Amino acid sequence: MDHTGGPTQHRNDPAKPDGCRHRTLGGPMSETGGASAPTESGYRRVRHAGRRPAATLSIAERDSTRCGGKVKIQVLGTLYAEVNGQSIVPTAGKPRQILSLLALHPGRVVPVPTLMEELWGTKPPQSALATLQTYIPQLRRRLGSAMGPDAPGTAKEVLATRHNGYVMEIPAESVDVHAYERMATEGRSAFRAGDDVVAADRSRQALMLWQGPALVDVRVGPALKIEVMRLEESRLGTVERRIDAALRLGRHTELLPELTELTARHPQHEGLHSQAMVALYRSGRQATALDVYRKLRIRLIEELGVEPSPQVQRLHQAMLVVDPQLDVVAGPRRISTFDLYAA
Repeated sequence: MDHTGGPTQHRNDPAKPDGCRHRTLGGPMSETGGASAPTESGYRRVRHAGRRPAATLSIAERDSTRCGGKVKIQVLGTLYAEVNGQSIVPTAGKPRQILSLLALHPGRVVPVPTLMEELWGTKPPQSALATLQTYIPQLRRRLGSAMGPDAPGTAKEVLATRHNGYVMEIPAESVDVHAYERMATEGRSAFRAGDDVVAADRSRQALMLWQGPALVDVRVGPALKIEVMRLEESRLGTVERRIDAALRLGRHTELLPELTELTARHPQHEGLHSQAMVALYRSGRQATALDVYRKLRIRLIEELGVEPSPQVQRLHQAMLVVDPQLDVVAGPRRISTFDLYAA
């Protein structure tokens, strides 16, 4: 089990394709490969008999075909990227940052200023642009070597130059973060619909894709730091949702070891503490549940100068009076544990 409470195992391959769109990072989206036929500069003639022409392939199929095989990129943990089973991850720090940022936005143009700020901050050296333009060919050489001489596309078509930026023309499902976000969204939708079994299952599957903190072995600059923070917040939210669903399914006792670890790692997180209180209370450990509240309150007052939120205070009062709403069968089915006693 890792520190977010999800079981640790080898990554599953990212699942269903959702297409690969081409847009500028932070800007409006435009479809690639629309109704018009591709130009010769965009797609090479198919070399192998029996393979469909590029013009008849879907966008995701076409982007995968360019590489001449399977693309797999993992950022939820250590950085890993391969084409046809061959690693394309550079050893130098700055090219790793570039690959990470491009992989997080497949099919979207990452502007040159964003890449330069990621590598050098707000005060890049005068040689920054020229240096960046040497890193891109290094990545393309790794791509080209893994793609092989018979690939229908070229490394320049996969790591493509666009107006004022660069783009990785690969299907979104090639990157583990997009499979994670799809499954996490499915879990969130099921949770809101009151389908706790599906919510717990989808959330668990999403968390299984994580093998540690996002990009744990990459030196992150401003742009990647924001992405890592966003992903870690999403991960913690998915953990909370899975636990909420499990609590609504009556699995409180089996959650206790995980919640003990999570509250220790997040000592000021009221949502996790409220889940721990409910799990302990339903396991016949009312005194321990009340002690969790006492310690949380002391910590918040001493470190932040604030009392626990009204929701957590009302949860504490409900435990003191043995409110029937705390029972598994009596509780509402479509709200979080933290909001059991929301105003």
